[in-house]
Amino acid sequence: MNKSKLFSQQQFHNVFDKYFNEMLHDRKTKITETGPYISISRDFGCMANVIAQKLAKELTKRNKAQGIKKEWKWINKVILEESAKALELSPSKIEYVFQSRKKTMMDEIVSAMSTRYYKSDKKIRKTIIEVIRSIAKTGHVIIVGRGGIAFKKDNPKSLHIKLTAPIEWRIDRISKNYKKSRKEALKYIQEVDLERKFLIDSFLGVDTDCSVFDIIFNRQSMKDDEIISTILNIMDKRKLLK
Repeated sequence: MNKSKLFSQQQFHNVFDKYFNEMLHDRKTKITETGPYISISRDFGCMANVIAQKLAKELTKRNKAQGIKKEWKWINKVILEESAKALELSPSKIEYVFQSRKKTMMDEIVSAMSTRYYKSDKKIRKTIIEVIRSIAKTGHVIIVGRGGIAFKKDNPKSLHIKLTAPIEWRIDRISKNYKKSRKEALKYIQEVDLERKFLIDSFLGVDTDCSVFDIIFNRQSMKDDEIISTILNIMDKRKLLK
């Protein structure tokens, strides 16, 4: 992985701190610097990181050719890590938010009694949402998964992509990559797909379908370069290449 193009911890801290400092000192203050952003959602088994990495590199290259200093980055799990830090919890304590379940009332009571760093389900979700929203508003970033599409209203200068593929193709990949039987792979795919849909639904507050995305790509039939070229063409038409 080309780590130089990944949204670094320090860069994430800078945006994160800027947003929450403004929230603390002036609740009427809004981030004025905006730029285009991209969200990439994917069905389980459809590789997205490699697309994000190559796309960020090409977008940065085009910016430099136009004399624009903005460098594109891509982020994924760092959102979970930084949200956990803000809440003074370990990532494992809030990871359930990205899965298809919520704390029950009993979970809440047990958690509150067992740790002095207890945070409610509502508080955790709100923090994660604000973290992703601050990044989306700042722009020049590709958000892989993590409900990134939920913030397109906050930053209309955005493009939202879905990667999918036939179930049999995905079963083959998951079975091979995770050393599972085809039956186990299918169950795993169904579970993760449900978790990812739940996250988007919970952030948007509605039962979503594929119509929420701007464009959908078939990972089985389209090569990386074809997908990236198409994305760049659409961004050019929408005047997002700045």
